[in-house]
Amino acid sequence: MKIGFLGLGNMGGPMAHNLLKAGHELTVFDLSEAAVANLVEAGASAAPSIAVLAGSNVEVIITMLPAAQHVKGVYLGEDGLLAKVAPEVRLIDSSTIDPMSAREVATAAAAKGNRMIDAPVSGGTGGAAAGTLTFMVGGEQADFDAALPVLQAMGKNIVYCGPSGNGQVAKVANNMLLGISMIGAAEAMNLGVSLGMDPKVLAGIINTSSGRCWSTDTYNPYPGVLDNAPASRGYTGGFGTDLMLKDLGLATEAAKQARQPVVLGALAQQLYQTFSGQGNGGLDFSAIIKMYNGAIE
Repeated sequence: MKIGFLGLGNMGGPMAHNLLKAGHELTVFDLSEAAVANLVEAGASAAPSIAVLAGSNVEVIITMLPAAQHVKGVYLGEDGLLAKVAPEVRLIDSSTIDPMSAREVATAAAAKGNRMIDAPVSGGTGGAAAGTLTFMVGGEQADFDAALPVLQAMGKNIVYCGPSGNGQVAKVANNMLLGISMIGAAEAMNLGVSLGMDPKVLAGIINTSSGRCWSTDTYNPYPGVLDNAPASRGYTGGFGTDLMLKDLGLATEAAKQARQPVVLGALAQQLYQTFSGQGNGGLDFSAIIKMYNGAIE
């Protein structure tokens, strides 16, 4: 299949590589010349602009962009995708944005004759490289079915979530819970260790008891508990604090639109905002435990 891919960052680059490995013909665009060169070396063709990519002979265009303003600019701009793309070209946006923006862009795409789905991902850069991402997809069932072979080249778990925007709903709800649970895990681990418990023993008890969750058994925030967790490598790699802060912001903004309370979500956002403001935005989000015990290394 002939695919256009726009946005070759830490997530988009590996996703594009997996499409090439699956035998798809790829045309790519990114503001980073190095990112484009990396894909061209792997077998992709480079487009000099968004307009050229949109006007090329592709069947599907995938975007992976940082935030809603970038998605709107790329799709709705004067020289953006919708202004230049041919009717019937299918559009897949894998950016993580608020559900309202996703629905706005999908409505504009439909008016231009283009079917669009929102397909944000979970699994981090490791999942992007390994092709094991989870895709949460919003849109029409028929459009989900048509996109499935493409998504399967980049992910292992592809879930249909319902109408347009629901992929984003699933993503922001999940990540809000993740942010909250990580803070809870950090509090519990720090409390237990400060009261004399060995962190590995405490984690083992939690993980065979009712407090068990992903933030304790897979991504424990206490150093040395899990060898493969960011906590055991100085909180490098993984999912950055500023990325978690962004997703918590999306959740609280969506909650305002829906007039729904997210008391713990808003508190988690404030804690991560404080932590980021202290210069920790580049650390993995599990480093939030440092707010409870700054001496942890």
